[in-house]
Amino acid sequence: MKYRNLAIERPEDLLFGHAPRPVTTRRGLTIGGGRVYPELNFTLPPMAVTLETLPEVKAHYHQIVRDALKRGRELYSEGIVFEFETLLEMTRTPRIGVELVEVMNALCEEAHGQYGQRSEIRLTPNDTRDFERPPRVRTTSHLDPMFELFERGAAGGGDLLSIESTGGKEVHDDALLACDIQQVVFALAVLGVRDVRFLWRRIVELARRLGKIPGGDTACGFANTAMVLAEKGFIPKIFAALVRVVAVVRTLVAVEEGALGPDKDCGYEGPYLKAIAGIPISMEGKTAACAHSSPVGNVAAACCDLWSNESVQNVKLLGGFAPTVYLEQLEYDVRFMNRAILDGASTARKVQQLLVDSDVHLDPQALVLAPRSVIAIAAEMVKGRTHLEAARRGALCALELIEEAIRNGALRSSDQEREWIPRLEEELAAIPDEESTFVEMMLPRLDPAKVLLSEYGL
Repeated sequence: MKYRNLAIERPEDLLFGHAPRPVTTRRGLTIGGGRVYPELNFTLPPMAVTLETLPEVKAHYHQIVRDALKRGRELYSEGIVFEFETLLEMTRTPRIGVELVEVMNALCEEAHGQYGQRSEIRLTPNDTRDFERPPRVRTTSHLDPMFELFERGAAGGGDLLSIESTGGKEVHDDALLACDIQQVVFALAVLGVRDVRFLWRRIVELARRLGKIPGGDTACGFANTAMVLAEKGFIPKIFAALVRVVAVVRTLVAVEEGALGPDKDCGYEGPYLKAIAGIPISMEGKTAACAHSSPVGNVAAACCDLWSNESVQNVKLLGGFAPTVYLEQLEYDVRFMNRAILDGASTARKVQQLLVDSDVHLDPQALVLAPRSVIAIAAEMVKGRTHLEAARRGALCALELIEEAIRNGALRSSDQEREWIPRLEEELAAIPDEESTFVEMMLPRLDPAKVLLSEYGL
């Protein structure tokens, strides 16, 4: 662990719109510098994505960004971040992704030059390594088109660089279904940590060479998968909350390697990254319901610097095309938060507390995102000498906070949920601090047909 102290030590200072290390973009957005901005995430309606359909695909992205910029001006928006989260075909054939970045960037440049409107593009190639089984995370040919898209897409106007990396997911998926917390920790704090380090050394080098901002990673494929399974009743909510906490250590590695933020929205590790490293963060909550349900619709906004909607298809609604509609919803949310900031610290902190209190008593996954919980858990994490020790410490602290809230009547829970607490405590306590010892402990439980440990340097 690189970080030994917290950048933010008081829950009330873990506040929306404020980060100790704000980031200023090429067209003048200062993210984390006293204002929250909307981050619009969008995708295509069901259609083929090929070189043959590229003109139609480009027309969709042109219309999405053009209309969102126009609506932003009508709403007196102070700035917009557009997240271009690629589809599989756009990464496998980098030309497609690059041409889409160029189309969107031309519109952003035009709006900036003509109206002074500030906007930026976050380029997020999807991690195609997960489509090879067993994944070859370091030696696969899938890396070449991913980094070609990073390189050419950044040159074409992608100013914030991010990824939803998937290293360790081949182990983590089985761990979720079996509710095996030790295997979750192995996937995230051993395999995931090693993979994020491998990827982000390269991403940061590329960003610095091209004068771009290395944003950050997300454990969406891990922690959000757990959340969705818990929402469907397939796994305990307490288990999903612990996955959320353990995921922090692997995403933090991107920051240790030089990522500056804002991190990716959809893993919800952001509050911890902000508390530990001070970077600005992107979060999603109630306006992400177009993509998935969650129990954290309001608490997620308590310390955001960008406020996102996850991903919405470009389909026609009664109010207009969905991305434009969602831009309006996001803009009204951030306008409310920014008004609170302008009214002063006491008002902003009152709004922060209301956002927290509306969710935190109903689900342990909301509880672990509350600033008070985040600061307590993060303080335990930075005591860890290794990422593995940090993960174990953080998870045990989270479990203690959950158990205390249930005991005090501050958190709604069922008998079935509570029965998991002693089992999870015992299994977490049995995890050793040293990675080599933990690897030896886990080897008999790993399927060599599913995971290639050599791909992680083990």
